[in-house]
Amino acid sequence: MKKILLSLFTLCISLTSFAQTGADYNYTIGFRAFSLMQLPKILNQTNTQDYTKAFANGAMLKFNDNQISYRISGAYFRDDIQFDNTCATCEIANGKVTDYSFKIGFEKNFNYSKIQPYFGFDLGYRSNRFTGTIAQRNPMASNVTQTADASKNGLVLTPLIGLKVNILPQLNFYAESNLDFYYSYEKQDITETGGVARTVTTYKKWEFLLNPISAGLQFSLNGKN
Repeated sequence: MKKILLSLFTLCISLTSFAQTGADYNYTIGFRAFSLMQLPKILNQTNTQDYTKAFANGAMLKFNDNQISYRISGAYFRDDIQFDNTCATCEIANGKVTDYSFKIGFEKNFNYSKIQPYFGFDLGYRSNRFTGTIAQRNPMASNVTQTADASKNGLVLTPLIGLKVNILPQLNFYAESNLDFYYSYEKQDITETGGVARTVTTYKKWEFLLNPISAGLQFSLNGKN
């Protein structure tokens, strides 16, 4: 029994020593390889609960201080999009969406083991813009195509939880989940064909956007000792 306890104790010490070498660096650079996220609602989009996949769309710089790291992060996404507007049989929107954010915050590790769970909080700015067209789905309706330019800009508050796995002293794999509390100023600019009519509306509102998973690699630099 004593030998078993001694072996377990030795194993814990060795794991801790291995992981601490990964914490003994001043800076860490992270690259987001994959993320699954909810984008802000566009116009009267009906499928706002759907998740969007993004690849290689973010980076992070961390300043390490023992179990707490101060982080600066950014993300960028741009792609073609198509969605039902107002209702499934009303209108269809086609265009391009551009979404980016800049955040500052912190994360705190729960331990120094090889597998390190952590929690954190980010605060920053997010911008989302859609440019495209809106057309009627009903073939019996007048075939009028509108151009749309909808933009949102505002504050984002992001609590998060995550997990890091030390692959090497200077390299770890990370995965985290977060929830964006997004307060934005929105402007919708709708123009009829030929510019015969134009409607501009503005809103201020909150949105709650779940990002179930973001995963990537982190590289530690500049040893403290």
